[in-house]
Amino acid sequence: MGINRRQFSLLLAGSLIAPKLLAKQGSPLIASAAKNSSGQYELTIVDSGGNEYWRHPLTARAHHVEQHPTEPLLAVVGRRPETFIDIVDYQHKSLHTRILSQNGRHFYGHAIFSPDGRYLISTENAVEEGTGLIVIRDKQQNYSVVAEHPSGGIGPHELKSMPDGETLVVANGGIQTHPAQGRKKLNLDTMKPSLAYINARSGEIVEQVYMPEELHQLSIRHIDINGTGRVAIALQYQGEPYENPPLVAFHSQGKALELVRAPEPVNSAMKQYCGSVRFDSSGEVVAISSPRGNLITFWRQDKGAYLSKVTSRDGCGVAKTDRPGEFLISSGRGHCYRFNLHTQKKQKVPLQLSSSVAWDNHLNSFY
Repeated sequence: MGINRRQFSLLLAGSLIAPKLLAKQGSPLIASAAKNSSGQYELTIVDSGGNEYWRHPLTARAHHVEQHPTEPLLAVVGRRPETFIDIVDYQHKSLHTRILSQNGRHFYGHAIFSPDGRYLISTENAVEEGTGLIVIRDKQQNYSVVAEHPSGGIGPHELKSMPDGETLVVANGGIQTHPAQGRKKLNLDTMKPSLAYINARSGEIVEQVYMPEELHQLSIRHIDINGTGRVAIALQYQGEPYENPPLVAFHSQGKALELVRAPEPVNSAMKQYCGSVRFDSSGEVVAISSPRGNLITFWRQDKGAYLSKVTSRDGCGVAKTDRPGEFLISSGRGHCYRFNLHTQKKQKVPLQLSSSVAWDNHLNSFY
């Protein structure tokens, strides 16, 4: 039986503020979408020592893997313009549910669970209208759609839940695409990227910030937040190849967007493209990958100050560990590293896999 809008609002209000209940036991697992040596797309999970834990075949390429907060489930989200999300049980090593997007929609590669895990919230494209949507599915109704809201722009990509338990923050990349034209970018001259704060229950856009007009081709794609609601932003430039714009930004609600640059020649070496962004366990340090430049940069969140860099060939996925200043890094070359910003030591995680993999863009570590 379905639920009405008022019932949904009340249920979601409770779910957004519920604490995380999943007990952390044993050593952490590391998960990412990947492609194996046979060309098959899959979810690959290894333990912290690099030993193979489970490999789940996928119907097509995925992008992001999101952990359920209270159950041993992962959401593996298809890469734009794919139409699937696989919900897998990593304890029983089985497919739990395969979600398909509604007709005329496709996923953008990212989704999150509400804090109690009842709702799955994804970014999607209404194809013919060319508009971005935030779509909310109820796990208790076999992930049926119970609400959808405008994202506030075109091409919504990564989204996060703010600490207040009421608000979603969404990266509207500003790039219009259509599945009939593959991944071709259709509106580079009129792009309008934005960061939108959306009330999850009502769909109201409570705040929205835009790129300056002269940088309207600086796409807001990937974001992360810390416990204070500070947003770190990884940018991708769609302008002329000879230009050298800032590629990192920070934002706090009620304030202006803060664009920051790495020193030269680091900014140039980032090659106009950042791939992933994650805070460390303290929420004070941010790692931002630039796979085209083969490097990961590190930043202070409070002032947006550049701290350091480390090289990683085709390194894109970054994830925090339980140690402040320490990150895991995955690469499209099939490697995984542990890097400590304080000691500046980069250690290779020795992978013990039945066949090699090329890691995809994002990495997640969990218990």
